[in-house]
Amino acid sequence: MSQTLSASTLLAVPLAPLVGSALAGIFGTKFGGNWIGRRLSHTLTILGVLLAFVLSAMTLQSVAVDGARFNETLYTWMVVGGLKMEIGFLVDGLTAMMMVVVTFVSLMVHIYTIGYMEEDEGYNRFFAYISLFTFAMLMLVMSNNMLQLFFGWEAVGLVSYLLIGFWFNKPTAIFANMKAFLVNRVGDFGFILGIGLIVAYSGTLNYTEVFAKAPELAGLIFPGTSWMLVTVICICLFIGAMGKSAQFPLHVWLPDSMEGPTPISALIHAATMVTAGIFMVARMSPLFELSDTALSFIMVIGAITALFMGFLGIIQNDIKRVVAYSTLSQLGYMTVALGASAYSVAVFHLMTHAFFKALLFLGAGSVIMGMHHNQDIRWMGGVRKYMPITWITSLLGSLALIGTPLFAGFYSKDSIIEAVHESHLWGSGFASFAVLAGVFVTAFYSFRMYFLVFHGKERYDQNPDAHGDHHHDDHHHDDHSKPHESPWVVTLPLVLLAIPSVVIGFMTIQPMLFGEFFKDAIFVDAAKHPVMQELGEAFHGPMAMALHAFSTLPFWLALGGVVSAYYMYMVNPALPAAIKARVQPIYTLLENKYYMDWFNENVLARGARAMGMGLWKGGDQGVIERVFVNGSWKLVGWVASIVRRVQTGFLFHYALSMILGVFALMTYFVTWPMVQQWLSR
Repeated sequence: MSQTLSASTLLAVPLAPLVGSALAGIFGTKFGGNWIGRRLSHTLTILGVLLAFVLSAMTLQSVAVDGARFNETLYTWMVVGGLKMEIGFLVDGLTAMMMVVVTFVSLMVHIYTIGYMEEDEGYNRFFAYISLFTFAMLMLVMSNNMLQLFFGWEAVGLVSYLLIGFWFNKPTAIFANMKAFLVNRVGDFGFILGIGLIVAYSGTLNYTEVFAKAPELAGLIFPGTSWMLVTVICICLFIGAMGKSAQFPLHVWLPDSMEGPTPISALIHAATMVTAGIFMVARMSPLFELSDTALSFIMVIGAITALFMGFLGIIQNDIKRVVAYSTLSQLGYMTVALGASAYSVAVFHLMTHAFFKALLFLGAGSVIMGMHHNQDIRWMGGVRKYMPITWITSLLGSLALIGTPLFAGFYSKDSIIEAVHESHLWGSGFASFAVLAGVFVTAFYSFRMYFLVFHGKERYDQNPDAHGDHHHDDHHHDDHSKPHESPWVVTLPLVLLAIPSVVIGFMTIQPMLFGEFFKDAIFVDAAKHPVMQELGEAFHGPMAMALHAFSTLPFWLALGGVVSAYYMYMVNPALPAAIKARVQPIYTLLENKYYMDWFNENVLARGARAMGMGLWKGGDQGVIERVFVNGSWKLVGWVASIVRRVQTGFLFHYALSMILGVFALMTYFVTWPMVQQWLSR
């Protein structure tokens, strides 16, 4: 039985966080006169997100159990010619799942922030920002048209800029938020070109109408080339996803965005902003299915990101940066799944990853608090006995991340590896190797961090330069004192995120991948891309899948990664330094992040600056100012100076001019016919 959902209920989902954000942002800050205090600010924003979560959970239940759907326009903003610009919602399995993930992770981050940011002056402003971020993300995932999608897309980018640069007195934070903003603009340029092409050739912004015209678009050629129009559209749209979802080479902003407070690392890099690109490609599956070229491009970009960003995680010493590079690598896995036409697998990994990655970020933040704002894992060790809740939840998150059988990450990650293995598109061989090698790399850097932080001997007193996540010095503690467990507002979200990190994969793999959960949200051309069909034939339930895993290569690769990390950092800690000395050039390459930042700053940025200077000096000053602006008045002045001489004011001059004029005319009328006659001979 199919039923519709209430428009007013759906409208309340994004508006509740927006109202909370507005109240805290206006009346809780200097801007509105600090009318409301800290307690009321966090209460209002948390209530807004809690309401959104409850309504999202009810919506998910209606969608999953009763088959409810919603696809309506709520407000027409304007009509330009035949093009309608509207605000509307499309709610199906994909949207409902995203709504619950976004609101749940956001709610956990809101609660956690009470403990994490308690000493910060910008407490109320921070709550206003994270609530506004939640509103923007909900508008993005609930939209039923490209205009609203683009609004949400840009709004999450804007709020992430505010959040990354939250400590605006810290130069590194300002540099990081500008970098994130500029790199995202590069991707967004491609995204808006893709949307523009869709509008130009289909005449509509509405998803349903665009998808109905997809077969027509598939028959068109991009003007002036031999390329299929749909390939150009899909690659342009995916360039947008490369910026937002931090795919190579537009990934450079994400590790630097760790300059923001830890709660936003969890919010931006776990469930929300970085997964917007993955969600968008899955939503546009009817278009992407028409272009094998675009799918191959997506798969190769994802494979490069999954493997090479994982390598960078191995050498990081900042606890948050290790988790950040693991996010990049996991986003690469999701992108590879999209390229293999396994959209539902990509979205499934998006969901499981949201829980365990938010858990790992918040766990890292809890460790940073317990360690008195030290973030360097080299000066930790033995934290397990001081912070038992943080320890056990971080262990569960790490086990989920590396794909331990029965944990959430195992079901989604193994399905991606299987899907790529079954794919026959160009590039699938390299992608298959990359995702398999990535299993070992992920297990190695995850447990390198885990062992260095929670096990081994305590190294707090050896820290030569304690540096902090907080922009102010923490003078309440001596940096060499023992760690302490975080307050309940920090540990409660950890426990609540640890539960789905363990069980959600087991519970949902059947309906999400092989059931009807995404039946009208994701479209796959099974004849051309039979990957999901082949996965379905090999699937015999979540328990059988977990038991079978013990005999497969990914399990042994993950185990090898954990054992290697244990041996190198617990048993024989001199070995990493010896290896580093042997492979110094490779280490230097990784240390400099493949010189991508150097290339961007010295080649692209300087090239753009030189081009800008050329346009300014040559184009603006040389042509526009000298020729058009100054040249026009000089020409007028020159003509005027000549004409002025004719105007003498003497009558006999004018009489002479008239006589000469009459003589010239007579001469012309008499001689011209004679000249014509002579020429015609």
